[in-house]
Amino acid sequence: MNLANARHAWRLFVAQLLATLIVTLVFAFFGWEHAWSGMIGGMISALANLFFALRIFVHYRADQPEWLLRRFFGAEFQKLLLTGFLFAGTILLVKPLSVWALFVAYLLVQITPVFVAHRLD
Repeated sequence: MNLANARHAWRLFVAQLLATLIVTLVFAFFGWEHAWSGMIGGMISALANLFFALRIFVHYRADQPEWLLRRFFGAEFQKLLLTGFLFAGTILLVKPLSVWALFVAYLLVQITPVFVAHRLD
């Protein structure tokens, strides 16, 4: 996947929000608890990826590739920490919670860019 600029990152974020909405509506057939849990899982994925994109797509100079690489790894580490804290907070604070719906929605929304990135141009 090749993200040419921040505009593509925003489009991927919108695609993940749409995927979250679709997953939430599908899970609604199983009950409000599953729909709510699915929505939370999808939002965790979308927001963590938005955080990563905002950390990466800042002004940088092409003659400093090591700076970009450092920023990339730092942003990925921060994204993983944010994702862990959001999952922990959700599991501790949201009652009732459908854990399977939470994680399935997270995974479905997480893989959304694979299917839509080639259609962004």
